[in-house]
Amino acid sequence: MPRDASGRSFMTMKIGILGAGNIGTTLARRLAAARHEVKVANSRGPETIAAKALDTGARATTAEEAAKDVDVLILSMPQTAFAKVKPLVAALPNEAVVIDTSNYFPQRDGVNPALEAGEVESEWLQTLLGRPVVKAWNAIGTAPFAENDKPRGHPERSAIPIAGDRAEDREVAMALMDDTGFDGFDAGTLAESWRQQPGSPVYCTNLRRDQIAPALAAAERDRLPKRRDLSVAIFAERFGAGVNPDAETIIRISRALQM
Repeated sequence: MPRDASGRSFMTMKIGILGAGNIGTTLARRLAAARHEVKVANSRGPETIAAKALDTGARATTAEEAAKDVDVLILSMPQTAFAKVKPLVAALPNEAVVIDTSNYFPQRDGVNPALEAGEVESEWLQTLLGRPVVKAWNAIGTAPFAENDKPRGHPERSAIPIAGDRAEDREVAMALMDDTGFDGFDAGTLAESWRQQPGSPVYCTNLRRDQIAPALAAAERDRLPKRRDLSVAIFAERFGAGVNPDAETIIRISRALQM
């Protein structure tokens, strides 16, 4: 994707974001600030979207409008909501890029038998939606994502893995990742995206680009659910269920548990 001297994209993309939680809000703010046309929606209506999500130019809409006439649709929602948005995704043209930022937490989402049996999370979603998806922005905590962005070329810039079966989709996600203040790392196909799921060495550990490949390689698939659940229990006991501590604390605990 062509860029100007500051590293920002020349190409303005039309982006819809379904989900206005912490990750969706930061995405809306950063991508709109990077001069993309951003529409953001949640399940409760545009009037309920926080002003913070819109203060750099994103527009609050209904879910139907957010998914209409877009180059990229980002799904930033719990897995329990995917079935509801399936018709919106099905109406997209084949060339549109669908990005999944979600993670499976049975404590929050309820038990998904397919995922409990070991199916890769985004492959499960790709089958559900019946179209290619990209896994991105799932491997960073909400506070680090909001607080730790760095300009392109900064020596302490963190990297986030991106997986997907279509190379052209990964390329788009890589460019948008850069626009949000992080380096994208091409992690290959969705079949290997289990390496960036909760409990893995890259999950919420905020590594630099040169550290991502060794961390992905070090992931042990059968240990991920145990580490994920241990992390949930520790954070809940220490800070309260559903409470996000500051970025430094998230990174420190995640590195201790998963690396």
